[in-house]
Amino acid sequence: MTKVISQHSDLWTLQKIQSLVGMETVLLKKQIEAVQARVCFFEARHGKFSEQGLHGQVDDMELVEWEGEVATLERLQKKIACLEDVNFEYE
Repeated sequence: MTKVISQHSDLWTLQKIQSLVGMETVLLKKQIEAVQARVCFFEARHGKFSEQGLHGQVDDMELVEWEGEVATLERLQKKIACLEDVNFEYE
């Protein structure tokens, strides 16, 4: 868990940080939705991703793009998990 402690004399600073984290979370969720849509499109055409099962059956560039989308989705999910785990405190 990430903890953000504001020792500033004004509560506004902490609220601003919370707002920025919230906006970033919204952006990440939109990015995740877009990537998931592309992943679902691929799976609708070719079935669930299995690198071994699709080699030779799918165009190599399409397979590389698919692998990139899966990697991107994993990175975005890690980022959003970190932001959603932030604990804000005001002292």
